[in-house]
Amino acid sequence: MGSRRYPIDHYIKLKVSDDKLTVWLILEQMDESFSCTSNEVIEFLRGNGIVYGIQQQTIDKLAASPGSYLNTLITAATGTAPQDGKDGFIRFLFDLDGHVRKPRMLEDGTVDYREMTQILNVNQGDKIAERILPEDGVPGMTVKGDPIPFKRGKDARLKVGKNVMTDSEQTALFSSINGVITRTDGDKINVFPIYEVNGDVDYNIGNIDFVGSVVIRGNVRSGFRVKASGDIRITGGVEAAELYADGSIEISGGILGQNKGIVKAGKNIKSSFIQEGRVEAGEDVIITQSIMHSVIRAGRGVLCTGAKGLIVGGTIQAGERVEARTIGNSLSTVTNIEVGVLPERRNELISLRTQLKENTEALRKTEQALALLDPLAASGQLSMEKMAMRIKLNHTKRKAVDEINLMKERLLELESLQEQTNTAIIEVGSVIYGGAKIVMGRYTRFIKDPVSRVKFRIIDGDIGLLTGN
Repeated sequence: MGSRRYPIDHYIKLKVSDDKLTVWLILEQMDESFSCTSNEVIEFLRGNGIVYGIQQQTIDKLAASPGSYLNTLITAATGTAPQDGKDGFIRFLFDLDGHVRKPRMLEDGTVDYREMTQILNVNQGDKIAERILPEDGVPGMTVKGDPIPFKRGKDARLKVGKNVMTDSEQTALFSSINGVITRTDGDKINVFPIYEVNGDVDYNIGNIDFVGSVVIRGNVRSGFRVKASGDIRITGGVEAAELYADGSIEISGGILGQNKGIVKAGKNIKSSFIQEGRVEAGEDVIITQSIMHSVIRAGRGVLCTGAKGLIVGGTIQAGERVEARTIGNSLSTVTNIEVGVLPERRNELISLRTQLKENTEALRKTEQALALLDPLAASGQLSMEKMAMRIKLNHTKRKAVDEINLMKERLLELESLQEQTNTAIIEVGSVIYGGAKIVMGRYTRFIKDPVSRVKFRIIDGDIGLLTGN
């Protein structure tokens, strides 16, 4: 091979990309004297400051057959691009992104479309979100051997709304109350103590179970359930639905229960009217219009004292007092008013008396059977089978006697509580009709003829009647 007529840079030109990550060689011309070795090309590159990412195989091919590369861009060296750092982000422990509302699958394979709403309930102190820090990247290298810094990942920021708090390092977000997690404008995370429904509770909303208070700006339709650890406020009415609140329940539009469903509150229940409803309140039931053919239980009082103030049909049970303008009607519709003992104690008493009667009858039959077997046992005439039966019957008798004694003790307790009804009162502002039954403690009085403006109290061991103001 003859020597080249000119230096290598006469034949080969070098081009570097703007980002210093690629070097190209261009064999612009060649004559019969041109040849080169790989080492000469590499020295040419190094002479131009190219020291990193040199493509040895490509250069070997160029040196072996330069004519094949005439006027062709040859990639002679490649740098390494930096790998940018990963951005930090907020990891939510609850699904805030409009989780798909799906009906609940039941065991028999059907679906319950009432179980649609999934409220993001959270309790005080619960962690809502975590701040994940950005990750470092990897630096790159230019073809000239200069490091290329990586771009740092962006830091995420916790967007603190109402009733939430962060730790001192701002690494996590916690709820400061019991409530529902809500994302508002600017992606702020809040916890609100009230869950609001702007419309009816129906198949579009589904059943509700919330750790705070619930406001429904509509009706609660038949078959649906609303549970709240706070209060429930309904601007419409309630059909044959289930309402449970640890606090109070207020219903503007009234209750049409159809003898199904239940409205139950730990404190008070207020409504305009109740028709064919089942209502239980730990304290007072306060009704402005009427209670019709319903079962009402109140730990303290049932107050139906509005302009209408009517109670007709059904059973009213109150621990201390019942107030109404009118009780019953001119048709003598049976209306039961029971006051002076907490409803659950009165109901326990009724149930216990029935159970005691059944247990006493069962004991009598056991004793009859033993009366037949005992003489035979005394004379040694019992078979092994009959002896086993006698042992079993004696065990049953002892157990039954113990249970009956416990029942009698509890009955005495409940009956003595019934005696403590001196403060119990039923107050009728207008008239109580025949057909009404008054129960105060252990005493009962049937109303045969209408009586106006009357109060009922325990007087001298019986239900007394005070008329007038």
